[in-house]
Amino acid sequence: MVHGHKGVRFQNWAKTYGCSPEMYYQPTSVEEVREVLALARQQNKRVKVVGGGHSPSDIACTDGFMIHMGKMNRVLQVDKEKKQVTVEAGILLVDLHPQLDKHGLALSNLGAVSDVTVAGVIGSGTHNTGIKHGILATQVLDNLDSHLKKSEYFRFLWFPHSENVSIIYQDHTNKPPSSASNWFWDYAIGFYLLEFLLWISTFLPCLVGWINRFFFWLLFHRKKESCNLSHKIFTYECRFKQHVQDWAIPREKTKEALLELKAMLEAHPKVVAHYPVEVRFTRGDEILLSPCFQRDSCYMNIIMYRPYGKDVPRLDYWLAYETIMKKFGGRPHWAKAHNCTRKDFEKMYPAFRKFCDIREKLDPTGMFLNSYLEKVFY
Repeated sequence: MVHGHKGVRFQNWAKTYGCSPEMYYQPTSVEEVREVLALARQQNKRVKVVGGGHSPSDIACTDGFMIHMGKMNRVLQVDKEKKQVTVEAGILLVDLHPQLDKHGLALSNLGAVSDVTVAGVIGSGTHNTGIKHGILATQVLDNLDSHLKKSEYFRFLWFPHSENVSIIYQDHTNKPPSSASNWFWDYAIGFYLLEFLLWISTFLPCLVGWINRFFFWLLFHRKKESCNLSHKIFTYECRFKQHVQDWAIPREKTKEALLELKAMLEAHPKVVAHYPVEVRFTRGDEILLSPCFQRDSCYMNIIMYRPYGKDVPRLDYWLAYETIMKKFGGRPHWAKAHNCTRKDFEKMYPAFRKFCDIREKLDPTGMFLNSYLEKVFY
């Protein structure tokens, strides 16, 4: 029989949201999950399932029952011939990568972070870049189309308060792995330096533009590298906390939206924007609530760092960004922060009401709702 715990305080990775669930469970099997759900129905409690806690929003919060999937983290079956792997929902990608590598396998595309669960990246529509590739649930310049054709995993970074753009091509290679780190841009040095400089900029916001341009220079002088493992190319370690927004807009609107965001910052010099604005591309799909539903998409990701846990004013930047994204038909990443309600989603998603009908049929009592999901569905 699965046992729950009282008094557990949950916080997301960025420590921007937290909650105190009435009961906290860590099941080890499907049968134990069923026990928790049966108890929740009996006591009329709501249930929220959590994984790595990396979502920078309150999507995982609840005052009811919380199920943490961390102990359901096994690889169940590997079929090398079909290149298919069956795993439990709670396995972290960071733990899955070496298991796949043992069998000569790797995920074809990944988000930027691997301290997340398989179920989480599937359920939240996690993505990376590559117009031939979909979100993980499917497994800007001028000359954008030529860039997309030139590289399988093309993306670019724009450094706000500057004219600087860093183009990134990532493609399959038969070259042996090579090391590309230099003494200055090693994560342990570069990111800690960035955090220190951004902390200073909380007292002198005028420094942010200079900091962005300085770190563009560092990235520009970084050596190229080759590697034979997807998780060493697509993912990186987040060194410090941040607020994040990430919306998907139609691919053809990329240049217009980015130029409008740039013009907004130029017109409002007191609005501070940390680097980078990361721009990635994803193939369209037929998943009802996928941000890429029925259209090839551009994801435009913005960040405001929290140096040493200190919040930096971001609301003006956030509001202006969301306004621009909505103007160009944007849909927010489900795991990231946003201010949208059901009325917004009904406009964004042609099949939204169809999905709501399915959800209400499968969860008629609303057991799997929380305050975040109530804003989405009601």
